[in-house]
Amino acid sequence: MALSEDPDLQPILFGLFLSVYLVTVLGNLLIILAVSSDSHLHTPMYFFLSSLSFSDICFSSTTVPKMIVDVRSQSRVISYVGCLTQMSLFIIFICLDDMLLTVMAYDRFVAICRPLRYHSIMHHHLCGFFIFVSFLFSLLISQLHNWIALHFIYFKDAEIANFFCDPSQLLNLSCSDTLTKNLVMYFVGASSGFLPLSGIFFSYYKIVSSVLRIPSSEGKYKAFSTCGSHLSVVCLFYGTAIGVYLASAASNSPRNSAVASLMYTVFTPMLNPFIYSLRNNDIKRALGRVHKKPFSAGRFKALSACGSPLCVVSLFYGTGIGVYLSSAVTHSSQENPLASVTYAVVTPMLDPFIYSLRNKDVKGALGRAAACLSWSTGLRSK
Repeated sequence: MALSEDPDLQPILFGLFLSVYLVTVLGNLLIILAVSSDSHLHTPMYFFLSSLSFSDICFSSTTVPKMIVDVRSQSRVISYVGCLTQMSLFIIFICLDDMLLTVMAYDRFVAICRPLRYHSIMHHHLCGFFIFVSFLFSLLISQLHNWIALHFIYFKDAEIANFFCDPSQLLNLSCSDTLTKNLVMYFVGASSGFLPLSGIFFSYYKIVSSVLRIPSSEGKYKAFSTCGSHLSVVCLFYGTAIGVYLASAASNSPRNSAVASLMYTVFTPMLNPFIYSLRNNDIKRALGRVHKKPFSAGRFKALSACGSPLCVVSLFYGTGIGVYLSSAVTHSSQENPLASVTYAVVTPMLDPFIYSLRNKDVKGALGRAAACLSWSTGLRSK
């Protein structure tokens, strides 16, 4: 379903969603870069934060690029397999966000309520185990939705009242049995909503109880300040999700529900990096160090070794994505082969030039090979 049928709004929507998506990806990548490049941030709290940023990138990439292509091409069609794939990835990464927020609340609980045992409890094996269990749980919930969608009706030429393959919409289409549908909804809601939210509430109940026992006001402020960013993201995540649920329940207009869904599928992943970078002094200092770090000869040499592969990767994937977008946007059979020639013929031709022009070792080897070839040619002529 389209967000708007007004043709004058389509360029504005295209530019808006493309800008939001780029800001989302770049903002979360900056968080990952800041955490990975600063040794002071190699702690469980920031490890979970970088995992959340990676999950937000994947979560946004599940729905927004397809929506951008649809707005540009004026097409609202998605294949059966593509719809199930989008639904599966959407559930995996939204459940992963949910679980990571719960794990981060537990991390703050241990840091404030058990400060002397924090490093012995939150060791790197436990952090990796939390990430693995969170992903496994998200995958289980996703496969449960897939089983329901595949087990009942093969829906074809059906209209989904949203801009993406919303799991609740697909459940209404594929599940004619009201009892089964309600059981699945209650189980998923309890396991992926109520239980994680209960864990977050319990963690913050213990945190508040511990902080109130701190005698100094400065100590209370310092303890609460470490939870401020996480609490803001939790309120944004669950607040927008509950708002979407209430909007869809109160309004009979599918378009209003789709517009409400934009908040947690498009704008929430974009706002998370701003919340953590603006409210967290450690992240701000790490980003400042990344920006102000001197560009020494060693760094230049290390980066220059990656220049040629990076150019080839950008050329390969850039032309591939360009072919995909051109085939999605245009319906002309004369333009698609021309776009395909770019990455099928031109790209392999340019790779040797990129490596030979940017790599001194390759240029030196080519020079020596040319000298040997000319020397052997001169001997033969004699």
